[in-house]
Amino acid sequence: MSQTIIAGYQQQAQAAQTSIDELSKEINSYSLMRLGVFGSVAVAVYLSMQTTGIALFPSLCAVLLAVFVWLVAKQSKLEQQREYHRALKTVTENEIRSLTDRGNIYDNGSAYANDKHHYTSDLDIFGKLSLYQLTNRAATLPGKDVLAAWLSSPSTKENILTRQQAVKEIAAKNDLKLDLQARLLFANSSGAGQLDKLFVYLTTPLHLPGEQWLRTYVKLAPYLLAGSILAAVYVPLVTLLAVALGIFNMGVLVSRGGFIAKSGFVADKIGQVLGNYADVFKVLENEQWASEGCKVLADKLKINGTSKRIAQLSILINKLSYSLIMVVGFILNVFFLWALKQIIAIEDWKRDNKDSLEDAFNVIGEFEALMGLAGLHKNFPDWTFPTIAAGDGYTYKATNIAHPLIAPGISVANDFELSDTYKVDIITGSNMAGKSTFLRTVGINAVLGLCGAPVCADSLELSVIRVITYMRIKDSLNESTSTFKAELDRLQMLLAAVEHDEKVYFLIDEMLRGTNSVDKYLGSKAVIKQLIAKRGVGQVATHDLQIARLEDEYPDYVRNYYFDIQVQDGEMLFDYRIKHGECKTFNASMLLKRIGIDVA
Repeated sequence: MSQTIIAGYQQQAQAAQTSIDELSKEINSYSLMRLGVFGSVAVAVYLSMQTTGIALFPSLCAVLLAVFVWLVAKQSKLEQQREYHRALKTVTENEIRSLTDRGNIYDNGSAYANDKHHYTSDLDIFGKLSLYQLTNRAATLPGKDVLAAWLSSPSTKENILTRQQAVKEIAAKNDLKLDLQARLLFANSSGAGQLDKLFVYLTTPLHLPGEQWLRTYVKLAPYLLAGSILAAVYVPLVTLLAVALGIFNMGVLVSRGGFIAKSGFVADKIGQVLGNYADVFKVLENEQWASEGCKVLADKLKINGTSKRIAQLSILINKLSYSLIMVVGFILNVFFLWALKQIIAIEDWKRDNKDSLEDAFNVIGEFEALMGLAGLHKNFPDWTFPTIAAGDGYTYKATNIAHPLIAPGISVANDFELSDTYKVDIITGSNMAGKSTFLRTVGINAVLGLCGAPVCADSLELSVIRVITYMRIKDSLNESTSTFKAELDRLQMLLAAVEHDEKVYFLIDEMLRGTNSVDKYLGSKAVIKQLIAKRGVGQVATHDLQIARLEDEYPDYVRNYYFDIQVQDGEMLFDYRIKHGECKTFNASMLLKRIGIDVA
């Protein structure tokens, strides 16, 4: 199945490259035409001055401006299309890479890593080769934050089911998903598309000196100068007035030069960014969504006309950049005080539209998080969406459940069942036999299922549970914390959560490793008894066979499972299959012997 999916992505990447090549040829043609226009108009101006004088100069300037602006706009549009297809090729090839070696051009979520979180560190949720790295397709900070939040805490049953439907719809519209990823890819690079700076710009007014009278004069200036130039054809003396008006206009611009430069620099940095976001808003608004979750998000944008509002600001900022083009900018500023005209228009837009824009960008974030989950559904079609069990009890029924971060050809699937009851499962087994991996498999699939994503299993029914893990306990030199102290802190947190929080499901891998074997056994046994007394539910993996005797003491509450090995001709064979009962075969001495240490 994966080869078929990869082949589909390869075809899409090749189609994008073909479009890139064709657009590059067109762009080169328009560059030559721009040079030709400059040369032709320069010759025409020279000839007109030799034959008919200055009277044709305004017309020639208008021709120069119109033709050049049209060519610039056309070429700019083609360049944007080429960049889009380059981005489309990049995101498509990224899906291939994700399927082949689990690589990803998007953030791996290291910034969200927290050793003290209830499970994210132990279950490889964030960081290199993590679940976040496999899933994330968010380029914007809101998108990254939303996905991180979903993977850090289970949602309600209602939200989970709503997300499942939205994820299925987006996965079925994979071309749309790739299109949105391509349009947002600009924000994935360092410093690009930073929304915090954008929001500061949108909410901070720029007070233009003499704004009130300038508003009126900017509207009148082009008519005054054009009229005086035309009048000078018939009354030469008026030429002095035309020159004076041109000088006055330039003086106004020079006197506000610092303000214009500052405003233009800030605006130029976000102009293209706004245009890119406007395109994304437009796509989301125009799509016909069927799932409730997607419709609600899109309606938030439609109600406010977000795409049109953002596009208006982007156009104003792009118009401001025309004043930086040498000859064209000079003409625009002399006749229209162009830079001031656009800055005033931008400030008007900000005053009228700054409210609620941050919420619109949060909508993009939620769609990005959904696209990440949809990518799992598209790329791993054999994964399934879990059924969310109702009721007050605990349910975790899985068939052929495997670890989503282990390649399909390597991972081994198992069945597991906890049916609406209270149980502590003791899992014993040899070293390297699969105990820890199984605990992580149960935990990480619960995280996936309870955020609305598909899970790596043939089927899964589970309750909305709160997973708490006790696995990779680390010391901390900065906090002067030994391994044993860190273990005690984790146990204290676990016991408090079981007593006070709803539906905690714990996953404990080898308790109290930081102390001697006698205290380890006695302490582990005491902890498990206390968990049972608090009606705790979960799994405990251990090498200590004596812990398995708790099943005799609590036959209705404790269940024993194990992973074992087979030894054939001195070779250890692992099947990584969970079985009922307690382990009878251990392999530590054999593993030590392999590295040259004989155990008497």
